[in-house]
Amino acid sequence: MNTFLSRRTALQAAGATVLATGLSGLTATAARADASGNNSAPKLVTYPRPAAMPTNTGFKARVRTAPDGDWQTLDVWRPQLEEINTTTGSGKVYSTSMVYFDFQGSVEIEVTYLKGGTTKARVRPDALGITPELGGDTLVFTLDEPKDVVVQINDEIFDCLHVITNHVECNAPSADDPDVIYFGPGVHSVTGNVLTVPSGKTVYLAGGAVLTAKVYFKDVEKARLTGRGVLYNNPGGAILSEGSKNIRIEDVIILNPAGYAGIFAESQNVHVKKARAFSSKGNGDGFDVFSSTGVTFDGCFMRNSDDCIAIYCHRWDYYGDTRDITIQNCTLWADVAHPVNVGTHGNTDDPETIENLVIKNIDILDHREPQMNYQGCIALNVGDSNLLKTVRIEDVRIEDFRWGQVIYMKVMYNTKYNTSVGRGIQDVYVKNLSYTGTHANPSLFLGYDADHAIDGVTFENLVINGVVVADSMKKPTWYYTTDTIQWYYNEHVTNLKFLTTAEAEAAAAS
Repeated sequence: MNTFLSRRTALQAAGATVLATGLSGLTATAARADASGNNSAPKLVTYPRPAAMPTNTGFKARVRTAPDGDWQTLDVWRPQLEEINTTTGSGKVYSTSMVYFDFQGSVEIEVTYLKGGTTKARVRPDALGITPELGGDTLVFTLDEPKDVVVQINDEIFDCLHVITNHVECNAPSADDPDVIYFGPGVHSVTGNVLTVPSGKTVYLAGGAVLTAKVYFKDVEKARLTGRGVLYNNPGGAILSEGSKNIRIEDVIILNPAGYAGIFAESQNVHVKKARAFSSKGNGDGFDVFSSTGVTFDGCFMRNSDDCIAIYCHRWDYYGDTRDITIQNCTLWADVAHPVNVGTHGNTDDPETIENLVIKNIDILDHREPQMNYQGCIALNVGDSNLLKTVRIEDVRIEDFRWGQVIYMKVMYNTKYNTSVGRGIQDVYVKNLSYTGTHANPSLFLGYDADHAIDGVTFENLVINGVVVADSMKKPTWYYTTDTIQWYYNEHVTNLKFLTTAEAEAAAAS
């Protein structure tokens, strides 16, 4: 392995193809876009997988600029995923496949399932409306703009191909910039397995770079982690931000961290854009927020062996309210636990608040959680004297999942994790949430008691298997609206409403 300041390779010429000097075993070449973004920039950029990095043998993938560019074979990477055995509690680890590249314009992607026996193929999220052309064990589909998609053959859950794409990179940092910690193609380690980032510095992982250390932002400002490279098998987790401000994480891919993909604690103004994370180890959360303000997750693809994104207050040595959190334009797949979990951890001795949470334009591909206390593609589980208020959930598309609930709201005192009951949930507005499938358990809305209740939850244009659910829908007069979709709420839930969009617009206009 290389130390992080040695044997760095800058990808120099505009549109040129360069091999990493002195690095053996690279299976492909990498091109870099013109920094000005002009027409001389390449339309398609592929990146090498170092020979030391494991691959998977289930798929062959090629890509070309549409409609008739030259085909380029993509290196296949091996993320790992986990599933919990409901009898023993043990976790079984599965290998899966991933490719990544950059493009502008349109590209055709050709995928061949090398194990054979293909009877059907699916490109997800379903909302993208991509119908591949299937011939034998090979399928072809087109992307007109960068999207992260999953190719599934014969409904296989783990033996999939994950296709990660970006726009062609412009204005990449220079290896010679004194404010840049630069990693070129190849596998890199650092002393102590922790890369501590100073204020004002950018950590840049070029395409084909692999860093095996945790990236640590501690009490710093205006620092950044970016690039087309990979964080791999990072001890103690991949990214940690503590007490820091104005932090940006962009484009990096996180594979199999030994812990969370990222923790953002007592931090302010954090922007995580198009980061991707796969995990298979215990406590394999994606991104967790503790006692922070102004955190945005935008365009991320998360497939994790625990919560994909979790929002909390106090835990461990972190204290304080959590406010102004946005999760948008993301694709979430939870092989264990929740795609989104909110509210479990807080401070019984000095109660805290989670406030102003926005979840919008989200595709949820899977959710598998057998434990009834821990279900919900979106779970608002408030304990430890937390108060959760002012939540906006909008344009969420939930595909059929293996095991769990569409949405779950509970003011709880879970003695495994809490030292007190949550204070309550207030003012939740859910607009344009849809679920299509047959595996969902009844969604539950459970206040704890009259003083620890759920108040003010409105659903606008809730669509379950094509049916718009509203208080005004046709039903027996003695039915609750929730009975029509087999959901349940208890007596400690007040002001629960189900509206059509027309009814919501009329109410807003009156």
